Amino acid sequence: MIKQAALVAGIFAAGLVSAQSADMNNMLKVGVNGGVSTGGNTSANVGFDLSYQNIVTPGFGLGIATGYNQFFGKTKSFSAGDVKYNDFGVIPVAALLRYYPARTGFYGGADLGYGFIVGKDNVAKDGSPYNAEMPNGGFYLKPEIGYHNQNWNFFVHYTKVFTGSKGQIGDVKFNAGTIGAGVAYNIPLGK
Repeated sequence: MIKQAALVAGIFAAGLVSAQSADMNNMLKVGVNGGVSTGGNTSANVGFDLSYQNIVTPGFGLGIATGYNQFFGKTKSFSAGDVKYNDFGVIPVAALLRYYPARTGFYGGADLGYGFIVGKDNVAKDGSPYNAEMPNGGFYLKPEIGYHNQNWNFFVHYTKVFTGSKGQIGDVKFNAGTIGAGVAYNIPLGK
């Protein structure tokens, strides 16, 4: 664990030292995010983001994105009793698209791909009056707008994994969606 922490700290420090002089065509983005739920089975989420980006033309970046988001289940009341929803995680595998109108300033973009849902087998905790099977995943969408400079990105986002009607309990549809904010640090990888 100490070796892993030292490695992460070393990579971060190397990025800090070289950020001012390196060509920022290729970069690794490491960030954190959090948000409030957009549905009835979760209350909030926290997560980390990891992505690779290549500036293919001035102002336009392409890459790949992944990470992990932890969603926190909540309790809902139904006529047959309370349902305690399970926490679950989402691991996205997505294409990253970004548009930067200027070297510093506002930007926009989206991550598009598949979100794998991990955690318990059921949507609700054992003993709940209703239950459904946890979805495996679905189409992943994360549009974001924000402010960037050479080292940092500050953004607001909407994140959603579309699972259709899978995981629905009563009239509450399973939801893996949030509206939130985040920050990411750019580690330059050179040309």
